[in-house]
Amino acid sequence: MSMSTFDRLLADLRPSLTFQDTNMRRCVSAEERLIITFRFLSTGNSYSALHFEFRMGTSTIAGIVRATCATIWMRLRAAMLPPPTRQQWLQIARGFLERAQFPNCIGALDGKHIRVKKPPNSGSRFYNYKQYFSVVLLALVDTNYRFVIVDIGAYGSSADAGIFRASRMSRWLQSNQLDIPQPACLPGSAGPPAPFVIVGDEGFALSPHLMRPYPRRGLDDKRGHFNYRLSRARRFVECAFVILASKWRVFQSAIQLGPQNVNNVIKACVVLHNYVRMYEACQDEDALAFSTEDQREGPQLGRAGSAGLRVRELFADYFSSPAGSFPLASQQSSPAEP
Repeated sequence: MSMSTFDRLLADLRPSLTFQDTNMRRCVSAEERLIITFRFLSTGNSYSALHFEFRMGTSTIAGIVRATCATIWMRLRAAMLPPPTRQQWLQIARGFLERAQFPNCIGALDGKHIRVKKPPNSGSRFYNYKQYFSVVLLALVDTNYRFVIVDIGAYGSSADAGIFRASRMSRWLQSNQLDIPQPACLPGSAGPPAPFVIVGDEGFALSPHLMRPYPRRGLDDKRGHFNYRLSRARRFVECAFVILASKWRVFQSAIQLGPQNVNNVIKACVVLHNYVRMYEACQDEDALAFSTEDQREGPQLGRAGSAGLRVRELFADYFSSPAGSFPLASQQSSPAEP
């Protein structure tokens, strides 16, 4: 983050980070509060380590980090994670068409497990299939690696399909509250209009508005092309998680906080991620080099509905037609870029 972006952020947060001095002691300035919080989020150092760095009490630092993370979410959420309008959905779809050659796509969806220490009396609710304790960040991402909609705090033992089904994102999608554009014809195609869809991996249930890959067994050319094109679109959410964890290294080890404070840390980092993407215009080389191969580590869940199957077949037929064809990576002279 550049100094100009930091100064802009400080100006946005200063009213909520400035406190009154007392006769007993002077308050910690807004600049110090933000720097301490940034140090914690960007390094993952413990409060004890920050105590020696800033010469403040451990409990004081803990209170500053908790309050500042909550303030970042409260003050910046509306600006950094606004409900998308129809025009914004269309702009996101243009990005996926230009950068991933996947038309009528309004986002890539996936869940990231955030490692945490085992909360007391929590049983196995936070224990995931990767064999550590975690909470889940479920995120919908655009082609600028910005988070569009997030759901934070689900138990690590839950599957992606179940988390999405119980999320507000799913309820908004099913009740048509997201102002998603009406179905439109695919570019160069004379076929029926196709709905605008979200792309995900095998962990999600297939539906008319959520596309997942075909099973890997018995793939023919048409289905293989569809899986490849979906993978090109889905990698943006994987890249966004890579960027998030590389910038905010608190995610690279188990967060030694309670569940509510962990959620506040995740919320703050999500907002700051979008803030940096907006004002820094970053181009992350590590994300651009991310693999386009279809990946999945967890269990494959969810049963496909007939409407979802028809929509997937519509896209698969289009990708195999002259109007929607695109060469596989092995047939290209240079690696594809997002």
